[in-house]
Amino acid sequence: MSFLTSLVCLRLRLCLVVVLGVSQPGVFATGAEYFPPRGTWERRSPAALGFDPARLQQAVDFSVANENPGMKDLADELRQTFGRREPDFKLLGPTQTRAALSGIVIHRGYVAAEWGDTLRPDMAHSVTKTFLTTVVGLAYQRGLIRDLGDHPSAYLPVAERDQLFGDPHNAPITWEHLLRQTSDWRGTLWGVPDWADRPVGATPADWPKRALHEPGTFFKYNDVRVNLLALCALHVWRRPLPEVLREEIMDPIGASSTWRWHGYENSWVELDGRRVQSVSGGGHFGGGMFVSAWDLARFGYLFLRGGQWSGRPLVSEKWIALARTPGPANATYGFANWYLNTDRKPLPSVPATAVRFVGNGQNIVFIDWEHDLVVVVRWIRNDAALDEFLGKVIGAMK
Repeated sequence: MSFLTSLVCLRLRLCLVVVLGVSQPGVFATGAEYFPPRGTWERRSPAALGFDPARLQQAVDFSVANENPGMKDLADELRQTFGRREPDFKLLGPTQTRAALSGIVIHRGYVAAEWGDTLRPDMAHSVTKTFLTTVVGLAYQRGLIRDLGDHPSAYLPVAERDQLFGDPHNAPITWEHLLRQTSDWRGTLWGVPDWADRPVGATPADWPKRALHEPGTFFKYNDVRVNLLALCALHVWRRPLPEVLREEIMDPIGASSTWRWHGYENSWVELDGRRVQSVSGGGHFGGGMFVSAWDLARFGYLFLRGGQWSGRPLVSEKWIALARTPGPANATYGFANWYLNTDRKPLPSVPATAVRFVGNGQNIVFIDWEHDLVVVVRWIRNDAALDEFLGKVIGAMK
């Protein structure tokens, strides 16, 4: 299905909801939903929310039994994973020791289950990318970015434009390419070459000589390029992105004051006469979002409710539709880090319309419109365990 066709279909489905008053899978709920005030979230018994309590507890127990067995000192964990196969790997941003597995289940807007240390602001790793693309989306809503087909270079000062996009290979890159991780940008940012992030080649000598791909045609998960998106967004907003996120999203949804969005020790730029840190899009080299499970649940609940909070529109439904549209180079990936469940291939136990925000470790924010469900689970073992756990949660519904 083409991108344009997907948007047309979504609009038709939204019209059916308005005209016929029926619920369609994957379409945002309407009506007088509950929105938790700051500092609290109403709990209801699993039975009152339509769960079989024993089966929901079995799902929780399963998740705890399938905690990621890796090291809890995330500095050591990053060095042992990325550091072992990436040249000259070094931590540029902060890290910390993580908690044990934790989780929250939100159904019909209310807390059905909570376990583990859900208040601790742990590293969220690449869930940070979803916060970043949301901030880019806010710039698009405001008209600060006129079109996603524009070249980001046109939004930068001349010196940065020449430095970042002066290479003829980089010149065609658009916002859309950066958002979908298909830019194939080549260069070095914050001391890390693009090819050094998850290097490709038979031998280390091949890594710097990677094959080039036309921007937009090849998907590659790459934190260097995501950090480039963050730097471009910083120039668009002309103020620190954590300030934008706090004022436009986190404060309105009642998030705590404990979350932090970090960059790198060398990712500082001068902007309008002041020194500003360009934040990172994940924890690959340290940094990124340090955030609690409760704040992640609020963030996921915002999207479950179509980007509005207590009647106040924060993120446009158009942006959410774009983020949920598969890219031409990867059918299971929308905007970073919107993981799609296309044809139910990634997660067979959950609906094809569900999405998840994913961070290393794994840190998961799962959103299921068909079941009016948000699940946050942190430090679960792998995708297989995640799929079985989510299948057990959904299977516990009566």
